[in-house]
Parts: sequence; C-alpha cells; structure tokens
Amino acid sequence: MDRLGDVRLILFSEGVEAIHPFLLEKFPHLASLPVLSLHDSAAVARFLENELSRAIPPLYGLVLAGGKSERMGMDKSTIDYHGLPQRDYVYNLLQEFCDETFLSLRPDQSEEGPLPVLPDVFLGLGPYGALLSAFQAYPDKAWLVAACDLPLLSAEALQFLTRNRDPSKPATAFISPENALPDPLLAIWEPKSYLTLLQFLAQGFSCPRKVLINSDTHLLQAPDPDWLLNVNTQEEYKRVMAAIGKAHN
Repeated sequence: MDRLGDVRLILFSEGVEAIHPFLLEKFPHLASLPVLSLHDSAAVARFLENELSRAIPPLYGLVLAGGKSERMGMDKSTIDYHGLPQRDYVYNLLQEFCDETFLSLRPDQSEEGPLPVLPDVFLGLGPYGALLSAFQAYPDKAWLVAACDLPLLSAEALQFLTRNRDPSKPATAFISPENALPDPLLAIWEPKSYLTLLQFLAQGFSCPRKVLINSDTHLLQAPDPDWLLNVNTQEEYKRVMAAIGKAHN
C-alpha cells in the first residue's frame, strides 16, 4: 500500500466503476487522477505516449565553433559555404529542432554577435570540453551537437537524427562512413551521458568517440553519407566548394 505514492492513472477492469472507499481514505489524491477502462487500449496508449513525451529531456543545440583550425589555416567556423558563416548556418539549422541553441567557443575567442555563447570551462579538451561545459551549464538537457566542419549538413540530416533519437540510451549517433565508428560530432547526447563523460575524464580519457563506443549508444546509418563529410584542409575545402557550385548550377 505504501508504494501507491506516484500513481498517474486509474485503470478499471470490466464491471468496476469506482475506486474502493478504503483506498480513497488512505490516498485521497487518487480521486483527482484520470480514469480509463482497462479495455480501452487506444486511450491507454495515448496516455502512455503523453507520459513518455513529458519524460523526454528537452533538446538543446551546441554548435562546435571553438576549434583552432590549424590544418585548414583559417577559422573553419567562419567559412562561407551557404551565403553566411558556417557557424551561423549550423546555428540556424539547429534552431529548427532545438529549444535553445548556443555557440561553443574557447574563452579567448571574441564573439560580439547576437548568437548566444557557451564558453568552454573545461579547457584544452576540444569537443570533449565543449560537451562537458554544456552539461555543466544545463545538466538536465539533452544536447544535439554539430561540428562546424560539416559543410553538407542539412535540415534533412537533423530531422533524421531527431526523429530516430532514443532518449533511453546515453546517446544517439551516426555511424561514420569512413571507419564504421560512431561519430560524436553530429549526435544527441542525453543527460545520463554526463556522468559517463566525467568518469572517462577522471580515468584520463577525453575522446568523445571512445565514450560512444563503450556505451549503449543508439547507432544510426545515415541515408546520405555526405551529411558526415568532414572538411579540415584547403584541398578538401576546394573539392567541397566545387561540388556545391555544381549542385547550384
């Protein structure tokens, strides 16, 4: 009887139409709960779907724009692939699917624009530090993380990722077409992954992919491998720009 403290729904079996008086005497709040027939499977399913949706952590977006871009020789987050700086482009994409979106920047980067910023507080750890900094600021949110060096990232890719999200897992990630390993930089990290990230860091590891590999990650096969195309060098940049130019002609 003492375990009836978190009842959300009353189900009546056939022929039962009221809560037993002794239950109401001990638990008066039961009278205010929704009541359904055990045989009304459609109504029960709707109730459960609503409860599950309320339990799913809100989704925030994080644009990884704090890299030093040493191999590229210029700031990858400011490259114009689509008529505006890439970090603005990725920010706009994430905003379509997230309740709030932030730029992740190093403390030494200046950002005077209108976009909200989450500066790294875990320094020298790259994307790992950015993710930890985001969870430290909002530990009860899930984070849709997207890197700035994915020039062919699209709304279609984010729609596929969010629709196939599994909030019961620590993370939802694409399988990289390059090495068949989970891609940590276009992924949804659930709040439950925060502790795991901290535990790995305490053991001396700061590779987000290693966390995904060693966790019960929900893995997705990208319908379009180009969504995950990574550009880090001038040669790769020129090839992608040529491909984008052809696509627009």
